[in-house]
Amino acid sequence: MTASVDPVALTADLVRCASVTPAEGGALVLLQELLEGAGFTCTRVDRGGVSNLYARWGTKGANRCFGFNGHTDVVPTGDESAWTSDPFGAEIRDGFLYGRGAQDMKSGVAAFAAAAVDFVRDTPPDGAVALAITGDEEGPATDGTVALLDWMAQEGEAMTACLVGEPTCPATMGDMMKIGRRGSMTAYFTVKGKQGHAAYPHRALNPVPVMARLMDRLASHQLDAGTDHFDASTLAVTTIDTGNPANNVIPAECRATVNIRFNDAHSSASVTGWLRGEADRLAHEGGAVIEMDIKVSGESFLTPPGPLSEMVAKAVAAETGITPELSTSGGTSDARFVKDHCPVVEFGLVGDRMHQVDERVRVADIVTLKAIYSRILKAYFA
Repeated sequence: MTASVDPVALTADLVRCASVTPAEGGALVLLQELLEGAGFTCTRVDRGGVSNLYARWGTKGANRCFGFNGHTDVVPTGDESAWTSDPFGAEIRDGFLYGRGAQDMKSGVAAFAAAAVDFVRDTPPDGAVALAITGDEEGPATDGTVALLDWMAQEGEAMTACLVGEPTCPATMGDMMKIGRRGSMTAYFTVKGKQGHAAYPHRALNPVPVMARLMDRLASHQLDAGTDHFDASTLAVTTIDTGNPANNVIPAECRATVNIRFNDAHSSASVTGWLRGEADRLAHEGGAVIEMDIKVSGESFLTPPGPLSEMVAKAVAAETGITPELSTSGGTSDARFVKDHCPVVEFGLVGDRMHQVDERVRVADIVTLKAIYSRILKAYFA
């Protein structure tokens, strides 16, 4: 009988790959070798300088195809001298595996890959198992999971359900899973006035008070009080700037940025309409020109509680003794792209050390995560 795949050793091997986004670093090569050895058909779906991997066991177009989405790219290490071990050394000490990407999310990828390989070898399912692994989650996210889904649509590849393996637990292994995410967008405002001497303000048009009133109006507005599965939407003013070094010059322009996280009571289009309306009113009142640019990172979405979330929750409870909270909190993830392809939920490790110096993961939790993923696969094909 073939030995089972050790998810801890696989995590360590992946951490040793210096795959700082968008560098592949050998991580996808390593995964492809493992998966092809277990009978998966692997295809590199590289686009725009980003490396991605699609691996499928079973027949294309199967009635049931359980998919996993994750990423092997990581954020930069920061000051390496602040680390107590090599960020790409995968050192294990005191029950923890240290390294950049240990939590976010090479351990999740390793746990599912290990579970998937063991599953298809030991109990070949009536259906297909697929892994869509990207190298662009920590970057712009334009040529990663999006590229994989574009390729899948062209090639007739389809998942019927998907699990995203991002860290989802705030404090304890098993305490939370994600069934949706808030939308995210950023608005960039520029108020254009007329430069002048500060001693003669009547000869200038000061854009700063106009911008201050606009930012106060936006920040003071309550977008909503929350919905059935989401907290209230939020708007944060992240910068107001004129770039003006002089204390006796009224600047010609003032710029500001706001970030909005919105729930399923809104769309990016409806929020954009509200922002544009507020800007137009302030422009009219202040006699200035207000320009606005919008960048949408993702729309809000929800996979309503049902068979998929129940199956995942039961697997988590069986291995941890904890029934996870169904949450839509946190930032964005690549689930925002997958949700247009098939039902998707997220479950992974505790994420308390993501992106930090001395990022680390509890070794025992990697083993538990593989066991949870194994239960999910068995339950889905039962």
